Amino acid sequence: MTDDPRRTPLHDLHLSLSARMVPFAGWEMPVQYPTGVMAEHLHTRAQAGLFDVSHMGQVVITPQDGDMAAAALALERLIPADVLGLAPGRQRYGLFTNDAGGILDDLMFANRGDHVLLVVNAACAEQDIAHLQTLGGVTVTPVTDRGLLALQGPLAAAVLARLVPAVAAMRFMDSRILDWDGVELWVSRSGYTGEDGFEISVPEARLRDFAQALLDQPEVAPIGLGARDSLRLEAGMPLYGHDMDADVTPAQAALGWSIPKARRAGGARAGGFPGADAVLAELAAGPAMVRRGLRPEGRAPIREGVAIFAGPEGGSPIGHVSSGGFGPSVGGPIAMARLPADLPDGATVHAELRGKRIPVAIAPLPFVTPSYKR
Repeated sequence: MTDDPRRTPLHDLHLSLSARMVPFAGWEMPVQYPTGVMAEHLHTRAQAGLFDVSHMGQVVITPQDGDMAAAALALERLIPADVLGLAPGRQRYGLFTNDAGGILDDLMFANRGDHVLLVVNAACAEQDIAHLQTLGGVTVTPVTDRGLLALQGPLAAAVLARLVPAVAAMRFMDSRILDWDGVELWVSRSGYTGEDGFEISVPEARLRDFAQALLDQPEVAPIGLGARDSLRLEAGMPLYGHDMDADVTPAQAALGWSIPKARRAGGARAGGFPGADAVLAELAAGPAMVRRGLRPEGRAPIREGVAIFAGPEGGSPIGHVSSGGFGPSVGGPIAMARLPADLPDGATVHAELRGKRIPVAIAPLPFVTPSYKR
């Protein structure tokens, strides 16, 4: 373990479930349970998996004068998304960018009526909060007394509705404050697996009770970081620090869809965020390199850092794998890499694996079809 890693409020529960704990982003987290990563992955795709994501940062942004429109416009100075147009009770995906147009972090933000709730990556939470505190007119409040759970899978809605019936009416990207046993839950219908599901913020004092109530349902199994990674990879979802970072732009990360017309050239609120000139110019022209899916031949996975070449011999690398592994639902190895944008889907490139080059097909993302409730 790293020096004094932080522990989530469910640490003892993970140990009681015989989880294998590993260091992750400064936290001690479960990577898998006794059934193993493959079984956890397939259980989530077939039924419902429960993830402890309490390491993620939760942050409340409140307008100091009560004007939510002003707070939204303030956030748009850091996030190239349509914060102003987000209706109460709805959530969106966004990015923090730097002055060069690189990605500082990705996040979810929800309009909660009189404030905005942000969920940011654990490793970036401290820098994100400092970044937000540069804004005027808003109060930035890190949430320190709540944990966060993700319930994912095709049976997630049925399971959660037994405890919180109102979730049945929620749509993908809805955000609600709901009650369970006198406890205020912050629920969004979203997740990081490509499956229907929910993320649920729970007061720390009742987090274990709520987690246990979910685990008591026959369809629910605990899921660790190992299966979380393979699930998100199959869903074509990038991981910060791997598929994107401060040197990768939104267009290169294939995340240009998160920047709407209103924030692009000619839009009602074009630019105005860090790196806007570079980001918008690249979106208009198209990036030279972009995140792509890869399907290697055979059964051997190609993992992060593996060099990708245009041909079977000679030449310099045209890219490197940013995420890779075995896709249990796909039934074979899958990966992502930033590669020349002009290579068509289906084109063959080559990965250098243990001194040999193996053929790899460029594949469309995602590798599995999402099953969100629209």
